[in-house]
Amino acid sequence: MRGLMALVWSPAFWLWLVTPLFAQALTPEMMAPAPGGFAPLDRSPLRRSPDAESAATPQGSAPALRESIAPSRVGAIPSYETPAGSGAAETGFDSLNRKKQKPKLYPGAPKPKVTGPGNPQIEKPLPKRAETPVPPAVAGTVEGQPPRRRLRYDDDPFGQVGFYTGGFLTKAAVELSGGYDSNPGRVSTPKGSWLYMISPELLATSDWQRHSLVVDLRGSFTGYGTTFPSTVSNVSPVPTSIDRPDFTGKIDGRIDVTRDTRINTELRLRVGTDNPGSPNVQVGLEKYPIYTTSGATLGVEQDFSRVQVSLAGTIDHTQYQNSKLTDGSTSSNADRNYDQYGGIARVSYDLTPGIKPFAEFEADTRIHQLYFDSNGFARDSTGGYLKGGTTFEFSRLLTGDIAIGYQLRDYADPRLNRLQGLLTSGSLVWTATGLTTVRFNATSSIDETTLPNASGSISRDYTLAVDHALRRWLIASLKGGYGTTDYDGVRSDKRYFVEGDLVYKLSRTLQIKGSVRQDWLDSTAPGASATGTVVMLGVRVQR
Repeated sequence: MRGLMALVWSPAFWLWLVTPLFAQALTPEMMAPAPGGFAPLDRSPLRRSPDAESAATPQGSAPALRESIAPSRVGAIPSYETPAGSGAAETGFDSLNRKKQKPKLYPGAPKPKVTGPGNPQIEKPLPKRAETPVPPAVAGTVEGQPPRRRLRYDDDPFGQVGFYTGGFLTKAAVELSGGYDSNPGRVSTPKGSWLYMISPELLATSDWQRHSLVVDLRGSFTGYGTTFPSTVSNVSPVPTSIDRPDFTGKIDGRIDVTRDTRINTELRLRVGTDNPGSPNVQVGLEKYPIYTTSGATLGVEQDFSRVQVSLAGTIDHTQYQNSKLTDGSTSSNADRNYDQYGGIARVSYDLTPGIKPFAEFEADTRIHQLYFDSNGFARDSTGGYLKGGTTFEFSRLLTGDIAIGYQLRDYADPRLNRLQGLLTSGSLVWTATGLTTVRFNATSSIDETTLPNASGSISRDYTLAVDHALRRWLIASLKGGYGTTDYDGVRSDKRYFVEGDLVYKLSRTLQIKGSVRQDWLDSTAPGASATGTVVMLGVRVQR
């Protein structure tokens, strides 16, 4: 008994018992020989014999570990998550938005059969959907029938569709509206009237591979339910009937002679009357006299790499009707009739795909039907302008053109001063967001006048409009404008207006529009200043 107790408490007994367990816990790294030292002793009873080790291990190398020993997991970080994109197809994108390339095939290797959505390993084909048969007449497969024209992408679900007439895409519309104008005559002592307006329009554009032809016709007729007594005042005369027609039409043509040479043509027609409140309106009129301006342009355009040069000649004729007076007589307006001949030269350069600066020069002469007007002034004149600017097209977000320059006009009568001043012109469209569009327009011109001692009038107008789509079928617009007209120091007018519109699009064919507009006229002539408010509600039918 004492001998057994001495054996249990003996260190040799515990060393003999723990050594095999300790040897099994040793890792390959722990058993490898230390640099410059001796390899640890393997006292495990399961180790191979020296003869087996020497036979399996090449001479001069360390003894190989048993293949049954598993690699140690001490210090390793466990990973339990599924690798990103492990379940994605072989093409497309994985969950980390990484593009997966298509497998490259060796030359002559058969292509994999793709019978599933993006997975070439699926052997079971997907069931086919039943397709509704298309009549041959609709599909354009009837023998002898010309191929059907592919429709263009339309991002406006309520825009005009139009219809094809031969090789032309035609769009037509008409607006019928009515409302109230608090001061239709634009006089200092206003008198309101109900009014109605009819506004037809027609747009036809060619769909040819070469050449181009565009027809744009827009008109309106405004009728008032109130007649006005003949006004004796020379400042703001008002005709008895103030019904007014208005029409603007032009036909633009382009002939593609070669890839770099084009011939441009234009026919234009303008029909209208003097504006209410204008000093050119005669006293004692029964109605406004109608004037007609017709003209044409013929020019050539040539491209020299990035440089584009164009030359054009213009001719216009303006003629007024005889004025009908309230006493039954007529008054001739032959002294206001004139012809204008001119030429335009323009040079532009493609600086970048979105910017194209240009310089433009114009010179013209005006010859009146009567050398002296009713006040004894010779109105024949020569003039022109020089301006420079650029066109914009930045990813379709900002498009249009803007320019600044100088204009002048000399008159044959030495009593009439030369008219000259700054010229501004521009037409910009900025797509601020997908729902908001901003439009800006600027115009300048030197016009004729009948005022004594006044050579003519210099007019400048600026307009800013913001359109916002509350819904795709509900468009709200806010417009504002400022303009000036200087009658050679004899009179100066300033014009302001603010307008709000709301368009409700019922369909591609029918729209309802309401508008409210406020006008202000501030004039240096005594008693010529006026204000007016116009409220309109109408319907637009288009095709």
